[in-house]
Amino acid sequence: MNQQSYALVTGASSGIGECFARSLAARKRNLVLVARSTDKLRALATELQSSHGILAEPLTSDLSQPEAGIRLADLLAERGFAIDLLINNAGFGARGEFWKLPLERQSAMMRLQIETTVELTFCLLPPMITQCQGGLINVSSMTGFQPIPYATTYSATKAFVTSFSMGLREELRPYGIAVVTVCPGGTRTNFVTVGARHGRHRFPGSPQPPEEVVAEALKQLDLGGGLVVPRFLNKASVFSQRFFPRSLAPKVLARMNRP
Repeated sequence: MNQQSYALVTGASSGIGECFARSLAARKRNLVLVARSTDKLRALATELQSSHGILAEPLTSDLSQPEAGIRLADLLAERGFAIDLLINNAGFGARGEFWKLPLERQSAMMRLQIETTVELTFCLLPPMITQCQGGLINVSSMTGFQPIPYATTYSATKAFVTSFSMGLREELRPYGIAVVTVCPGGTRTNFVTVGARHGRHRFPGSPQPPEEVVAEALKQLDLGGGLVVPRFLNKASVFSQRFFPRSLAPKVLARMNRP
């Protein structure tokens, strides 16, 4: 890769995004780090530059705003940042009865996890296609494989991300661009969930460290892309769904998730 090319990580100030930043810095990748937390981003960028001798640029942006992805892509172009790896990671959840959750927060979630993902991908792919090299990692979720009552909008956004990402992989295969779709289950992060009770998670097994998720995603990137469902129990859960009526999972999950 070109010495002055960059990997762009959204939601980079904590959790899975921060782990992606640290892992890529250890691989000597230059970074553009994007999140809303200016102080955390600057501290992380300074640390990674000092520890790994890379370039790390913090950019503060609220990617849940309308056309935020387009504005960020324009800013990257103005500053001359050539992105050859895009990691669409930023996100948050919403749990509760759909009609009781704030509409604006649900709309912001859809903008962040659907519109911004599409906008950034659309804007940053053309140079990768021209050069026939590059990569894309979309962080989806186990919740994208079936409807999740009381997390209805969130699971729908992740279903979009999974479908979009896996379809795009086939479109980009002739151009040598690796596309990874990573669908973690419960993960130990400070992931924000609107309306959730503290200390509760809805995935089987104990939450896994974000480092495991990132390690599997980067391994799959090195292999040329594909679908990643970390941990055997999560893989088995996804596989087993094909043997049951599609209507069964929402009924079971509604009983588990009911407020």
